[in-house]
Amino acid sequence: MSTRSLEDVAKLAGVSTATVSRVLNGVGKVTPRTQAIVRKAAAELKYSPNMHARALAGGAAKSIGLVVSNLSNPFFLDVFHALEHEARHDGYELLVANTDYDPERLVANVQLMLGRRVSGLALVVSEIAPNLLSELSERKIRTVVYDVGAPMPYIFNVKTHYWRATQRVVEYLFNMGHRRMAFIGHHSALGPLGERNRAFLDAIDQHRGLVEHRIVAADDSLDGGREAVRELFAGGMRPTAIVCVNDFLAVGVLRELREMNLRVPTDVSVTGFDNIRLSEMLSPSLTTVHISSNVLGRKIFHMLTDKDEPQREFVIDPELVLRESTGPSPSA
Repeated sequence: MSTRSLEDVAKLAGVSTATVSRVLNGVGKVTPRTQAIVRKAAAELKYSPNMHARALAGGAAKSIGLVVSNLSNPFFLDVFHALEHEARHDGYELLVANTDYDPERLVANVQLMLGRRVSGLALVVSEIAPNLLSELSERKIRTVVYDVGAPMPYIFNVKTHYWRATQRVVEYLFNMGHRRMAFIGHHSALGPLGERNRAFLDAIDQHRGLVEHRIVAADDSLDGGREAVRELFAGGMRPTAIVCVNDFLAVGVLRELREMNLRVPTDVSVTGFDNIRLSEMLSPSLTTVHISSNVLGRKIFHMLTDKDEPQREFVIDPELVLRESTGPSPSA
């Protein structure tokens, strides 16, 4: 895909390049009708300014953009706060947008960020499409993605060892006597290429024929966790352990199990993932997998700003944190 220029937009819109510049930069007086024509032309051509050229010319704001999948999930908020701390310390403005796991909203938010002249993008999302990364690479927009895709020019990766972490969770539960395990994940993590879904299945496969299992998809919300538990038990399976794709869903799972008069961990053990602050405040406190949002935010910022960060990929090895929500299987 070729990179479009200001002249291309002006030609399609039938106006001067100066008018296009005024509209896209929000300066000067331009009629609403002309503004609409210019923005429509820019959208059709997928045009965004060359951020690095503007920075060299002294015209770019010292800002970076963060797009996340779900700001209702405390994990994404923790990443935002960690990245904001780093950005503020170095004099950067941080712009943030939310997608609700909608790929179209992701594209729209990216275009919005580019229109705001950010010098780099952090995409902490699971719904990203490879062609979007290719486009950002071709436009030479420095971008950091979390657990998505492979490095390419201007694209940097921060990854988590989900397989290793999930293996530790399943092995721990298996050694505690659990032979009926369920996995509850949000819809985007349970697609054909959902990494956490595959990680759970691979871990279960290590005990082929010895562990009954089921996978349930849910919305990434507290209510999603509750609904997943109802669906799980309505299907006839009574798991002795429930592995949740993240802590946010696990909170809903714990609440619904309580409503069903099932004791945790006496009747059912529950695990989460991410180790948000809330997980240790619950009763029972949640066994989970720790991912440091501070490390994640710092690494993302350093990769975006090229601060002491020569590698194009950084891998986080999560730690299993044992708390009160897990114990021996009742049938052990």
